[in-house]
Amino acid sequence: MSATQETATLGGGCFWCLEAVFKDLRGVSWVMSGYAAGDVPDPSYQAVCTGRTGHAEVVQVKFDPSQLAYADLLRVFFSIHDPTTQDRQGNDVGSQYRSIILTHSDAQAEAARAVMQEITDAKIWPRKLVTQIEPLTVFYEAEPEHHDYFTRNPYSGYCQVVVAPKVVKFRKQFADRVKRQAAE
Repeated sequence: MSATQETATLGGGCFWCLEAVFKDLRGVSWVMSGYAAGDVPDPSYQAVCTGRTGHAEVVQVKFDPSQLAYADLLRVFFSIHDPTTQDRQGNDVGSQYRSIILTHSDAQAEAARAVMQEITDAKIWPRKLVTQIEPLTVFYEAEPEHHDYFTRNPYSGYCQVVVAPKVVKFRKQFADRVKRQAAE
C-alpha cells in the first residue's frame, strides 16, 4: 500500500453489493469483503449469518484520497443502501446487515458525522438515518468464496436481483466517478 492510500471500512447490507460497487469507483485500488464490529474472533460466514456474533458484513476499501475524498466515498455508500432501516437491507434481515461506518481515525469519524448531517439536512432519505459510527477494532477477511463474488457469479439469482441493480444505479448516478474499464 502506497503512502497515498487510505482505508475505509463500511457495512451496508450484503458485502457482495458493496464490493461490486466500490470496485468500480475511480480512486479505489482494492476492496475486500469481511466481518467487523462483533465479539467473536475469526468468525465464519455461517456464524455471522446467525446474527449471534455481533459482526456486520463489511467491506474494507483502499483508496487514493487525492482522487477520491473520504466524504465522497461515504456519499456513494449512502446512495447504495438504505441507511434508515435497522438491521436489514431489503430481504436480508439481522444485525449482520446493519448500516455501519467503522472509522480508522478521528478525521474519518468527523467526516462521517458531517456527511450524515448533510444527507439529513438535504432530506435525501424520508426517515432518520440509523447508521452507526464507531472506531474499527479488528477486520476479519471473508472466506475466499466471497472475494469478487459478483464478478465471478454475475448470473446467480441473488446477483441478478440484488447486486446488479445496485451496480447499475451507482454507474448511472455517479457516471463521472466510474472507472473507465468498468463503464466499457
